[in-house]
Amino acid sequence: MHDFGLVDLPYPLRKLRLNPLGILRESAEGGFVFRRGADALPSVGADVLLPTERQLRSVVESGEQRRVRIGSSPLAGDARVFVDPNRLFGRHLAVLGNTGSGKSCSVAGLIRWSLEQAQKNRVNISEDQSSEQSDMSHPNARFIVLDPNGEYSRAFGSSDPTVQARIFKVDPSRSEAALKVPLWFWNSAEWGSFTQASTRTQRPLLRRALREVKAGRTRTSESTEGEKKLELRRYLSSRLISIQSDLRSGSIQTDESRFGFRLKAIANDLETKNAEFPTSHLAEVHEAICQALQATHNSFQKDGKTIEYYRAFTENQVYMIIDALKRSIETLGGLVYQEGPSEDTPLPFKGTDLADHLEILTNQENVGQYLDFLISRIRTFLSESNMKSIIADTDGITLHQWLKDYIGDDNARGGCVSVVDLSLVPTDVIHVITAVIARMVFEALQRYIKLNGVGLPTVLVMEEAHTFIRRYRRDSENTDVETVCCQVFERVAREGRKFGLGLVLSSQRPSELSPTVLSQCNTFLLHRISNDRDQELVQRLVPDNLRGLLRELPSLPSQNAILLGWASELPVLVKMNDLPKEQQPRSDDPEFWKVWTGEEERHINWEMVAENWAGIEPVSDDENTDVEGESQNDSTDVNAAQDDDDIPF
Repeated sequence: MHDFGLVDLPYPLRKLRLNPLGILRESAEGGFVFRRGADALPSVGADVLLPTERQLRSVVESGEQRRVRIGSSPLAGDARVFVDPNRLFGRHLAVLGNTGSGKSCSVAGLIRWSLEQAQKNRVNISEDQSSEQSDMSHPNARFIVLDPNGEYSRAFGSSDPTVQARIFKVDPSRSEAALKVPLWFWNSAEWGSFTQASTRTQRPLLRRALREVKAGRTRTSESTEGEKKLELRRYLSSRLISIQSDLRSGSIQTDESRFGFRLKAIANDLETKNAEFPTSHLAEVHEAICQALQATHNSFQKDGKTIEYYRAFTENQVYMIIDALKRSIETLGGLVYQEGPSEDTPLPFKGTDLADHLEILTNQENVGQYLDFLISRIRTFLSESNMKSIIADTDGITLHQWLKDYIGDDNARGGCVSVVDLSLVPTDVIHVITAVIARMVFEALQRYIKLNGVGLPTVLVMEEAHTFIRRYRRDSENTDVETVCCQVFERVAREGRKFGLGLVLSSQRPSELSPTVLSQCNTFLLHRISNDRDQELVQRLVPDNLRGLLRELPSLPSQNAILLGWASELPVLVKMNDLPKEQQPRSDDPEFWKVWTGEEERHINWEMVAENWAGIEPVSDDENTDVEGESQNDSTDVNAAQDDDDIPF
């Protein structure tokens, strides 16, 4: 056929859909070198050549930083697949796939293979160095695994001679450590979300209470004269600034009754302080306040009760109080603008002190109807026995020791991997605990680089990421615990690379993950994905010319995945290396048939399960028993367990 204006070409017998990925050139040594990107595209009618097995292997095995082998490519003659940890962990990694597709084994393998190769290279580098110059016991690496299902305790057991790990869990064995995330680690956002504090009245007072409790407002008998004087300066400065703010805002006339009760609380405080500091003109302040209160005080009877209230205060009355406060502060050394540490600074305090101080502030501000329920929630939370073991106030825990245990110290002494087992953490606090751990690690690395000028490479691994990094409505004012937890990881994803913190996400529902976090992941390891919504989201994460490679995702067998992104020169199908049974996370599929047929035995002792659930320790035969034949220890444990309203008895 000859049509006017058309190029006459032979009718094709076969059609190919091509994605230009790169150029394979023959090297001077006789091999091949692959370079990603094409500076010249083939012309129409050019021959199509199928690569030889040697050429395919050269493409897959290309790259300068071939450091850690993670598997082989079955489509390229079983070419070895290597990754560069700098690229893999430095710009965040997402491991996505359905349950049972091999995600957990891939995550455990990437950690283990990286540490094993680092150990080999570390030994080689140290051959020319003396033992005094370098400690070659372990790689100077840090992995922190947040494990909500308790899978990784087996993969990185503390007895593993190759990859040393520290295991933290609620119910630890002898070789494990108790999970401790003290409540004084929590910042004001985490406290506000957990207590469901309202933004108008409750959150400002909660932040103020945290700030003042952390500043050590509770005076001890050992306080020196200088410390007591500084405390009084802070107290008077705070009250002066507050009164001046009320005067500027006009609340002395619009909310006069509340302002009056606040002045009354200050007058009561000054009565006790005046005897201790007689030369500080506190009597003048007390007199000015009393005169203003007497002039505006009023009351009436209702249902047999006396209701007190205050009329509007004049500016002259308020200025007299301000002038008296200024004269008193000058005798103590001047105004203190900074009341103390921020409410987000991790300084030790007891949870009961926070509740008590909130009650004091409630009485001072006369807002009991707004804060009574909040204080009740905090006291109930502190009294629950299943949370005490995790949020222990200052039970021998210091910030220094916590950072050393959970992140690691020089040359990773004590282990390169920290596994935080969250499986038995109560549902009420699991999001807060996860958010606090992630934030503490991030902020610790921020301060490390500020003090040392260089980053401390650390990797934070989040299993079941769709539970803790769930997308939320951006236009909503809701600040529940799930939202606060997600916001912490969004900040890590956006800024972590600058401070040496890499993020690894493992999820079976990528469509439920925060788009902000996913957009910051530069490398993806994609296992089998069959859900339509998840497939659509994954395809939007890769360039248009690579989407055709993802058509095989629904049919990928276990242990196989597609590696694409910054850590791979080009997308490649990988069969991950084998992991021995004892190094695999505890995420095996249940063996129904073997148990049904008796090939594998399952012995059942529900009594032991019930006692463990109820918090009753097993009793040995040589323990003393009481007259009724029950162990004294059992009685104590049962009484302690009764504090938990979720225990089934």
